[in-house]
This record gives sequence, structure tokens and C-alpha cells, in this order.
Amino acid sequence: MLSFNAARRCSSTIFRRYSTTTAETPQDPIAYCRELVRKHDYESFLISKFWPAGQQQDGYFAIKAFSTELAMVQDNVSVQTLGAVRMQFWRDAVRDIYADNPPRHPVALALHQTTQRASLPAYYFKRIIDARDEELQTTSYPTSDALVGHAESVSSTVLYLLLALRGLGSAEDLAHAASHVGTAQTLATLLWSLPHHAGQRRLPIPLDICARHGVKQEDVFRYGGGATGIDSAVYDFAVLANDHMLTAREMFKGTGGKVPAAAMPVFLAGVPVTTFLAQLEKVNFDAFARSLTMRDWRLSWKIWSGYYRRMF
Repeated sequence: MLSFNAARRCSSTIFRRYSTTTAETPQDPIAYCRELVRKHDYESFLISKFWPAGQQQDGYFAIKAFSTELAMVQDNVSVQTLGAVRMQFWRDAVRDIYADNPPRHPVALALHQTTQRASLPAYYFKRIIDARDEELQTTSYPTSDALVGHAESVSSTVLYLLLALRGLGSAEDLAHAASHVGTAQTLATLLWSLPHHAGQRRLPIPLDICARHGVKQEDVFRYGGGATGIDSAVYDFAVLANDHMLTAREMFKGTGGKVPAAAMPVFLAGVPVTTFLAQLEKVNFDAFARSLTMRDWRLSWKIWSGYYRRMF
């Protein structure tokens, strides 16, 4: 394993080369962010169509690209030390963005543009970085509560930033609902990516749920969907995700379930979650079913319908 200093020198060289290339061949930061989201977070790309064109949509892509960059670190580094250095780069980048001196990385440049136009607390960006950094050192979560706390840090915090982008950062009721949608979003994502994580010898289902159903990590790594008790554990995990969605919707019971129009672009994040959980139920909670890897061609329509009904 590389020493921390050696890894840091390696990482610095990579980013220096990138910056040199960027200086020689200028690239539109927002276009870069848009393409990154399209390639690696297609559901969010579909949702972008319902953000007002211009500065609001540009800010949406900047925030989502930042989240995507950090989420990809775990799979894009060969050793933990390099991942830690990558996280330090983003800590320094956030510091420099708010000091009006962003590094020449397109996501950082796009975020800088966004922070010049909207009041986005730096704390939220730091919280996401810290949570993703901790994720590099975690192969499983001991309890459901531990995972829920992580989910709020990585996904709910992104929604807090998007609420702030819409000028709704001080609306506590919306933030409360967003915390539950974000949590459900992370849980659903982990369920969808369970086969991938198992292949990397990681088990995203909390150990307390696994213990309840007699699921052994090594069996999941070896047998996948054939592991004893795995479908029952997936069911409990999916119920936890769905409970968070129900709690989020409960926040809008006074308006018949309708979200304020200004906040609806943010809460569209709940539509893909609901869609995936319904697909998972159809395959009897077999998270390893091949059909779950295929995109739901109706998702665009469901997002459109949710937007105009103001429901998720």
C-alpha cells in the first residue's frame, strides 16, 4: 500500500495534469457536469428537465456532479489511501471555492459559479465529503440507525443544497421531508447495487438485519441471491426505505399530499425510489434479479406525472 505522502504526491500530479489540459483546452464546466450526470446518474439527468433552464439548472448539474464525483471514488481507486487523498482534494477545493479561488477542475468551477449566485452553506459540501471519506473505510454497517445516519449525510444533504438553490433553505418542514426522501434514496440505491457491492466484498445491508434472518456475509459474497435468508433481509431493508418515503409524504398531508410548486423539482428525487421499490417487490425482493438492471422506460413519464401532480 502507498504511504499517505506518496499517495498525495501521486494525486497532486494527476490533478496538476488535468489542470494543465484544462488550461490548454478550455471546457464548459456546466457541460462537463451535465455529461457526468447523464452517464452516471441517469435518473437525476431526467429530473433536470424539470429545473428552470439557465442558472437554476446549471446549479442543479453542478451540485449533482459534485455528489456523483464523490460517490464514484470508492470504485475508482485501488487503495484506500488514494481515496483519502481524493477526498482531501475536494475538502481543499470547497475551501478554495468559498475563497473565490477554485481549482481548475470543471466540477469545482461549476460549483464556484453556483455559489456566486445562490446561498449554499459550505458546511453541506463538507458533510458530504466527510461521509464519503468514512465510506471508504466501511464494508458494512452494524445497525440500521448507523446506515440511516450515513444516508442522510450523503443524499439528504444533497437535497438540502438543492432546496437552498431554490431559495428554500430555511424551510424546516421541507428539510424534514427531504431528509427522509434522501435516506430512502440511498437505501434504494444500495439495494439496486447489492450485486455489485457483493462482488467487491461489501455488504450494504446492515448487520442487524442480516443477523435477524441468519444471513452470513461470506455466503452473500459467494452465492449472491442464493445465500440463506438474503431475500428476507432485502425485504426488511426495502420496508425501511419505504417507511422513510411514507414519512416524507406525511409531511404534506395538510395539502393533500401536494408539494409546494417551488420545491417540486427537489422532491422529484423520490419518484425513481418509489419506482425501484415497486420493481423490487414484483421480483419477490430478489435484489439479484436481472430485470432490475434494466431501465424502466416509463420512468420519464412517471417523473413528468409527478411534477405536474406535485406528488412523489
